[in-house]
Amino acid sequence: MEKKIKILYILSIIAILAFLGMQAYWLYSRYEFSIREYEDKTGVTIEKALDEYRRLRSAMLVSPYNMTTVQSAYNLNTDIDSTGRQTRKVTVTSHKFNARHMLGIQEDRDLTLDEKVRLAEMVADSMNIITTKESALDVSAAPSDAAAWTAMKNFEFEFQHPFTVEGIDSLLRKENIDADITLAVTDTMMWRPQSMRHVSAFAPRFKYISPYSELECKAVVIDCKIPASAVVKEMGGTLIVACVLSLFLIACLVWQIMTIVKLTRLDKMRSMFVTTMIHELKRPISTLKMCVSGIENDRMMADATAKAELMSSTRTALDNLSAYFSKLRDITFNNVEQIPLNITRFNLWQLVDDVLSSISVPPFKDVRFENGVDRSLEVSADRTHVFNILNNLVENALKYSRPQVVVAVSAVAEEGRVAICVADDGNGIEASERRHIFTRFYRGRASSSDVPGMGLGLAYVELLAGAHGGSVQVESTPGEGSEFTINLPQ
Repeated sequence: MEKKIKILYILSIIAILAFLGMQAYWLYSRYEFSIREYEDKTGVTIEKALDEYRRLRSAMLVSPYNMTTVQSAYNLNTDIDSTGRQTRKVTVTSHKFNARHMLGIQEDRDLTLDEKVRLAEMVADSMNIITTKESALDVSAAPSDAAAWTAMKNFEFEFQHPFTVEGIDSLLRKENIDADITLAVTDTMMWRPQSMRHVSAFAPRFKYISPYSELECKAVVIDCKIPASAVVKEMGGTLIVACVLSLFLIACLVWQIMTIVKLTRLDKMRSMFVTTMIHELKRPISTLKMCVSGIENDRMMADATAKAELMSSTRTALDNLSAYFSKLRDITFNNVEQIPLNITRFNLWQLVDDVLSSISVPPFKDVRFENGVDRSLEVSADRTHVFNILNNLVENALKYSRPQVVVAVSAVAEEGRVAICVADDGNGIEASERRHIFTRFYRGRASSSDVPGMGLGLAYVELLAGAHGGSVQVESTPGEGSEFTINLPQ
């Protein structure tokens, strides 16, 4: 049975570890998925910000109050080469000049028709003072003609209003995106934005690369740090449910293991109790059998001294049996309120003296009893139960002691209570055992020794003290002795 239980423990621990491993793997996968979702959303937001920035640059280009003017000429040639592949070539020529400066106009206003005609003549005659930018490139890699025309328009945008880090950064910050932005020149023309997903899950970063002047191979690189708080918030509901379910399942497994351990311990305690009880009951029963045999002996019955000893042994054996059964009866009550009490007022010194007188001292021990109770002290309690409490404590002091022992009983009466103390200079109790000594059937070191008992004595003492509304306290030092204090309300 123990082997099966041990195997069950191992399998349960393996199951818990396997479950935690799978749960950790699932949560990591869910975390990765949440990061990818965040990257997709951030990519869409960045793309919208770039479109907005392009719109703003376009609006600046056609504004009537723009002091700088750009005039561009676009040309797209499409042809088929010798291999049958379609080729595209673009030519862009852009002129940039300050119209109002050339016309000598100081105020911001729209140009009149005459001023526009005069400006055209001045531009034609003044090419030497106009900034010109021309580009003829092979754009066969463009996905479509529309993409080539857009690239030429972006070329003009970049010529008149260059793409700036500050411009796009202000739009991204409005969307709560904090990123490192750099302008780069690529080796080849880029026609579509590229997303570079995170590499590390512990410090994830998302990089978005978008071309803003394809013909010049210019692109903006937006490097975003993915905040862990945002990802955890995104998967917050899933994380809470997973943690709650994990804790619940682990608690169930632990509870199951603890229940099995408790049942196993109870089974051992039951077996030990039955064995001990049989051993304990055999002694008074054997004594009674010898007494019955003596009663049948007429010659022994004729001897007055032998008859008296025989009757005394019979009474002692019957008293021991009665005490065992009383303990078993009281210890089986579900709560202390069920124990019947016969509260009377009696002299405590006399009770202690009766207890000490009734103790059977082993012949191999040198025992000294001390009754330190005030002779006039009277208490209100169930005399029989208090007698049993002190009897158990004194017997334990004799059982767990060296060949020479001093057992002292004292009492202190205070307002509303009386404290009865039973002290000895015996073996003492280990600190690790002190919290278990009031548990039913627990015997500690005694269970592996020759000291008889059923492990009910101290549990019985605590039960009877509780029935009076009192308590039991213990102080002990291994090798120096123990001191039990019974507090009874008055």
